[in-house]
Amino acid sequence: MSGNREETVKWTIHKYGGGTFTEIDDEIAAELPLTIRLDGEEFATIVCTPSDLTDMTIGFLASEAVIRRMDDIAGLRLDESRGFVDVELTRKQSIGKDYYAKRFIGSCCGKSRQFYFHNDVRTAKTVMTRLQISPEQCFDLMAKLQNGSAGFQRTGGLHNAGLCTPDELLAARTDIGRHNALDKIFGHMLRNGIPAADKALAFSGRISSEVVLKTAKIGAGILLSKSAPTDLALELAHDLGITAVGFIRSGSMNVYTHPERIVAKL
Repeated sequence: MSGNREETVKWTIHKYGGGTFTEIDDEIAAELPLTIRLDGEEFATIVCTPSDLTDMTIGFLASEAVIRRMDDIAGLRLDESRGFVDVELTRKQSIGKDYYAKRFIGSCCGKSRQFYFHNDVRTAKTVMTRLQISPEQCFDLMAKLQNGSAGFQRTGGLHNAGLCTPDELLAARTDIGRHNALDKIFGHMLRNGIPAADKALAFSGRISSEVVLKTAKIGAGILLSKSAPTDLALELAHDLGITAVGFIRSGSMNVYTHPERIVAKL
């Protein structure tokens, strides 16, 4: 079961305009608390949009270094009505779940890496890719991502993430949480054996440090966004070999890190 409940719900509102109130049915982004249990023990509860829940669960566990590949999962059962997903691992966890929330203070030339969690150190590796993309392709991919999100257009309350080649939007996922949308993309890639080395990610939200770390865990070398970055995100992107591009809109964009992958003429 993949988890494909509607991303939006109807809600009766009183809309004010032109000096009067009108009662109408509006579409609101749906929200679901989903609890992941590993081998019968509660691991995490994620507040998310109730679509592509299997993809999100797998991507989240991979991002948290619980699994590395699909054969690390012996079984997965989704009970959407109760808000639970039970995952049986091929190998039992060797470390406690509290470990996943502890900071790792590292010593390396990139000062940003002191902000890693323990599981980030295990999974967020420097990206090496020869992929290049043109500015025109960046604009086209962002337009495809935005135009393809009916849920966002109806509610204005969802983030979008897309898996791309320079010429094509291969898959798109939406969620109320920007990190959840990326986990859904990660899970889709793992389930379908899609390599990341020749792929880019298109993203609707702010480029935060968490978003950059998830991009590194996925293994994509180019991150495209219509929004702004944070300074820690850019330090991480520089350290991890990720090309971060923001404010992609109206024929302009900002290339913040590793600009050699953005080439005017391919």
